[in-house]
Amino acid sequence: MDKIILIFQREYLTRVRKKSFIIMSLIGPLLTVALFAVPVLIATLSDSDKVVAVADAGGMFADKLPDDKGDIHFTRVAADLPTAKTEFQKSKYDALLYVPKLDLANPTGIQVFSRKGLGMSLERDIKRAVDNAVETKRLSQAGIERSVLDNMKANVDLQTVSLSEDGERSSSTGVSTGVAYMCGFLIYMFIFIYGIQIMRGVMEEKTNRIVEVVISSVKPFQLMMGKVLGIAAVGFTQLALWVLLSVGISSAMAGSFSPDKMVQSRVERVNAATGTSTAQAKEKKEEGNKIVQALQQADLNVPLIVGCFLFYFLGGYLFYGALFGAIGSAVDSETDTQQFMLPVTMPLVLTFVVSQAVLTTNPNGTVAFWMSMIPFTSPIAMMMRLPFGGVPMWQLGLSMLFLVLGFVAAIWVAARIYRVGILMYGKKVTYGELSKWMFYKG
Repeated sequence: MDKIILIFQREYLTRVRKKSFIIMSLIGPLLTVALFAVPVLIATLSDSDKVVAVADAGGMFADKLPDDKGDIHFTRVAADLPTAKTEFQKSKYDALLYVPKLDLANPTGIQVFSRKGLGMSLERDIKRAVDNAVETKRLSQAGIERSVLDNMKANVDLQTVSLSEDGERSSSTGVSTGVAYMCGFLIYMFIFIYGIQIMRGVMEEKTNRIVEVVISSVKPFQLMMGKVLGIAAVGFTQLALWVLLSVGISSAMAGSFSPDKMVQSRVERVNAATGTSTAQAKEKKEEGNKIVQALQQADLNVPLIVGCFLFYFLGGYLFYGALFGAIGSAVDSETDTQQFMLPVTMPLVLTFVVSQAVLTTNPNGTVAFWMSMIPFTSPIAMMMRLPFGGVPMWQLGLSMLFLVLGFVAAIWVAARIYRVGILMYGKKVTYGELSKWMFYKG
């Protein structure tokens, strides 16, 4: 045990003192915050609000221009097309919509002009506005008021409640999905990053023949266990630093992206372009408030989710870390690792991909259940089920037990391969050869 602790300390201290670890520990939270903040910043400060000039020669919008929806705003210009084109060239409008006299039965001849081509979203919004205008005219000819049709449409506020043995709990599918993806992605990413570090570390020691000196005083199993645990501690340290720094940076930047500031900025840009006020920015604020409200109403079992995340984070890493260590001991170069990495990493990749289709649509179905039981898939699958609730404690306990047993089995297999492969040089290893190594005596 003392030798495992010494190897653990060496692996841990060697890595946390590296400049790359310190740099990534500082840059990681910035990248995490930027992943969420940059899209908001771009949407807030960039020219996302598009202003479309309307040359309505056919009188399609004689009564009223289309309401501002999405990020598109309409303003009226001269109905004469040549004059409208001249005004458009001198202005900062994003597009010019020309509406000729139309046959409502066959509305053709509508044109949209732009300087550098239309984006798909802008073209879609303009088409929707024209479609609505044509529909309104047709309804009017048929003696039906548009307002009557609009009043018949329903927008129901659906409140979801989870029923369990502990009683009723309010829930939010959107929030649960976000938490599930975040937990699954973090485990997926860290298993890959630090699992490959184990493989490369073992392979480097084997190639440099350092292990021949170390192995004279330490058993192969002790060397592998100390290495796996040491790098696991490095991963936990970096994760903790990322969480603390991300929370701090997010709190510091929260004021810069407050809904009130975003609304004011958007109103000022639209007013500058059209000379009028708009309610669109206020709609964006209401959407932001709904998101905040959903976060507050989502009654997640945070202690359970955090505790299980730490368990599956560590359990998944140890399970896959042992397998990556076995791969590193069996080969002499990274080129040779490809044939052995595929069967090890494929379950991990498939779990993350399949989870998006299965776990978020039916998190308590048969497929989701078995994925959360098998050690190869359970670290990600179970963590993507838990935020949705409804996971019985016996399933959670059974999943944890299987993961522990899977880790023990993986350690046994890896140790059998490790003790032979760590001293094997210059031989092309096959799956048949690996199976023989597991049953060598000694």
